[in-house]
Amino acid sequence: MSALESNQSTVMPGATLGMVGGGQLGRMFAIAAMQMGYDVVVFCGSADEPAGQVATRTVVGDLLDHAVVSQFAKQCQVITLEFENIPAETIRWCSEFAPTYPSHHVLATAQDRLVEKTTFRDAGLAVTPYAAVDSAAGVGEFAEQHGWPVIVKTARSGYDGKGQYRLDGPSDAAAVPWETADAWIAEKWIPFEREASVVVARSTQGEVRCFPPFENDHCNHILDVSFCPSTLPPAQQQLATTIATRAADVLQLVGVLCVEFFVVDAETLLINEVAPRPHNSGHLTIESCHTSQFAQHVRAVCGLPLGSTELRVGGAAMANLLGDLWSVDGQGPRWDQALAVPSVSLHLYGKTDAKVGRKMGHLTATSDSAADAVATVRQTREKLE
Repeated sequence: MSALESNQSTVMPGATLGMVGGGQLGRMFAIAAMQMGYDVVVFCGSADEPAGQVATRTVVGDLLDHAVVSQFAKQCQVITLEFENIPAETIRWCSEFAPTYPSHHVLATAQDRLVEKTTFRDAGLAVTPYAAVDSAAGVGEFAEQHGWPVIVKTARSGYDGKGQYRLDGPSDAAAVPWETADAWIAEKWIPFEREASVVVARSTQGEVRCFPPFENDHCNHILDVSFCPSTLPPAQQQLATTIATRAADVLQLVGVLCVEFFVVDAETLLINEVAPRPHNSGHLTIESCHTSQFAQHVRAVCGLPLGSTELRVGGAAMANLLGDLWSVDGQGPRWDQALAVPSVSLHLYGKTDAKVGRKMGHLTATSDSAADAVATVRQTREKLE
């Protein structure tokens, strides 16, 4: 930890926190921060973005407009962000006016899959086998060593499956639109048993706490359902939290970090990717844990003691609500059908434009067990369909 971080004083409630980005993660951060007594200024593209709807104030403008960045940053005692695709230069500018977490160095690492995987591999953490590629021929050379299929992704940008291709052979590799990105990464296809994630918080004071591992089911590359406690054996859960803690230390992260894993077998966990901010799989912590991932994010960047990450229920599950549930004329589902289930909580993000595959909200169910919570949240969402 740097001297700047270790000497960082606690930023008490009553101060103004800055949030770069106006999406749902910024919205839930703002709600948590304001509940704790902070003012929140959101820097985003328009005042009606999800976070802007609930913030104390908004600053609207281009993230690469230095004058607007300065106008925003001068109002804040601490600045953080909600999404890793924010320009690292914006975060560097912010840090000239107020402590900004995660740093632009962390952001630059997380924005490039090649840099990210190399950073963790060089630190001795297991990642999916990979290589930089720029053509079908390059993928062919990679496949000669690691076999088909191969997963090819743009090295920068892309999420929820965007910019990603599964290639089953040379003809698929030839069809990749190589000219649409400056850099690509090829990854070995991993026949994993399941996917899991760990959200770890690391504060300006050096305190570190992990939430228990979440287990995740995806549909069309988009997270569909997460639940906790996971079905991983205790030793593997401990390994996952150890790796997540090490990853946060390697990055010298302040804030929260989600580490996504492929669970290959009873002994093998591979880092798939990381996100230096709250994560979709951690939304269930709002109802299920003593401290939500968003309240923990506030605590971490403000130098407050980190809260308990223990479950306060037997089990919990989260199901995403995509724009597919809305009618073609924009009418939302019958939310009373979901709210008729006593153990289910509804979170809508304030987005007015429902698109297929767009995350519009989520449901959380709590119960005596994860299996019961998963069944409840799936059945409840089916009522909306």
